[in-house]
Amino acid sequence: MTAPDPSTPETPADAPRPAPHAPAPPGARHGAPPADTPPPGAPGPDAVRVPSAAPGSGLPRTSPGDPAPRTAPGAATRTAAPAATPATLWRRGRGFLICLGILLVAAVTLAALASGSRHGRLDPRSADPDGSRAVAELLQARGVTTRVVTTAREAAAAAGPDTTLLVTNPDLLGESQLRAIRSAIDLSGGRTVLLAPGSPSLPDLAPAARTKGTAFDQDLDPGCALPAAASAGRAGTGGERRYTTDGATGTACYPSGGHPTLLVLPTGTTGGDTVLLGSETILLNRKLASEGNASLALQLLGSRPDLVWYLPSLADAQDEDPAQEQSFLDLLPHGWSWAFLQLFVAAALAALWRARRLGPLVTEKLPVAIRASETTEGRARLYRKAGARDRAATVLRAAARERLAALVGVPPAQAHDPAALLPAVSGRLTERQQDLTALLFGTTPATDAALVALADHLDALEREVRTS
Repeated sequence: MTAPDPSTPETPADAPRPAPHAPAPPGARHGAPPADTPPPGAPGPDAVRVPSAAPGSGLPRTSPGDPAPRTAPGAATRTAAPAATPATLWRRGRGFLICLGILLVAAVTLAALASGSRHGRLDPRSADPDGSRAVAELLQARGVTTRVVTTAREAAAAAGPDTTLLVTNPDLLGESQLRAIRSAIDLSGGRTVLLAPGSPSLPDLAPAARTKGTAFDQDLDPGCALPAAASAGRAGTGGERRYTTDGATGTACYPSGGHPTLLVLPTGTTGGDTVLLGSETILLNRKLASEGNASLALQLLGSRPDLVWYLPSLADAQDEDPAQEQSFLDLLPHGWSWAFLQLFVAAALAALWRARRLGPLVTEKLPVAIRASETTEGRARLYRKAGARDRAATVLRAAARERLAALVGVPPAQAHDPAALLPAVSGRLTERQQDLTALLFGTTPATDAALVALADHLDALEREVRTS
């Protein structure tokens, strides 16, 4: 190894130097004067040079005439951590505060939307597309009073000869609710409309009827002599359930595949009947104006002056039968699914916040300046240790081709194309050279000496092209 290159720039006077008798840093060259041997006229080995303080840094400035401070041999130099300022705290915590603000705004918005006049599906107070306010207002215009109840006890108490009882989702009813509604059907003498009842509720509410698959056609023709159906004409009673009876007398309308989607069954009390409507479509706001849906809905629900609109719910089943066994999901409060969704969104935002910090990049001075030649030598040693002559030769040739292409005017996309690069390079050579194809696109050198010779030939070729 050789001594340091005299052309290397000297270390600035304000750069820190190793402590006395400290081991040489990695990369120090052999043959250089020891670090603990000061040049003539320099301070002794016990002196520690203090870097010059920059203006505004808060450190005392030293002049050439001031004596250098002394420290005990082997003492470590410590740098005090900068104090946290309000601007620094804001940069560190603004990501979290922004995410928290977004969550608060979303929570307030959801609460404001939920606190409005929005109601659920098939609710006569709801103006949503799946609500039923339109049919309720039409019934009110015809003199029919609509009353909304949410428990089976209220529905059974309100039923009577002059009342139509509409049960919007019979399959949600528990045993006690089914008994209460069945009692109202048998004793009230009015009309009971069951909306799309299925196997869970039919045996209790309409034992003479059974479900018979799905009606795939949406709009169906009446196909019966029922006055309400004949007056309404084609209506959207399909798309959900079909029914059949076990020899019971009744009126079957709007058949699909031979089985009705509207079934009217008489009850034991004179004047009373039970209507099985296989689809809820005709009561929805968005479908009321289609076909004869409005006419059929008004005639089925407006045959009596009072309409009791029963909206069953899971809370109704819990209130009516507190001793009924409940599952874990039943014990959870309503809206827990939205809470889990908000937690998921918060976790996703936190992951994005932690994955990529918000704010500008911070530059940092390197503790040691490493020459490019040392990096090149280190990479070459790795290639040599791994015996990767093929990889080294490929890198050398690829870099040479790219530089030659720039010199002879070949586009970068064609720098590795022999048909485009070799004629342009040959035209710049003044003397006959060795085979350029073997030099720029040849095989892997067999020995380390051949690899070194390849590098020398590539350098010579680039110099000649550059000076031609």
